[in-house]
Amino acid sequence: MENVILIILLLLALGLIAVVLMQRSEGGGLGMGGGGGAVSGRAAATALTKLTWILGGAFMVASLAMTIIAAQKSAGSSVLDRTDLPVESADAPVTPAIPGVDDLLPPSEGDNAPLVPSVD
Repeated sequence: MENVILIILLLLALGLIAVVLMQRSEGGGLGMGGGGGAVSGRAAATALTKLTWILGGAFMVASLAMTIIAAQKSAGSSVLDRTDLPVESADAPVTPAIPGVDDLLPPSEGDNAPLVPSVD
């Protein structure tokens, strides 16, 4: 079901892009004037505008349907539940994932680290 709605959503998006690109530029937003052709006039613009509204509404309904299906599918689960990694407790000591990281950390207070050189 999810794949069917996804395909419908993609077809609606492509149709919406095509209809918007076919519309006449009324405000000259891109700097191009509306050329007079076979599909000019107010009647064609209103038909394309209605089709744009219909495709936009259908796109919104399909998007909401995809959201509802995805929410129902993942109800009560987490991304971490799907992994095979062991879950560590908060009391467990943190071990570095990369060997040799301890060499990069600054020395602690009780550590016998070499002193920082000073200028005499």
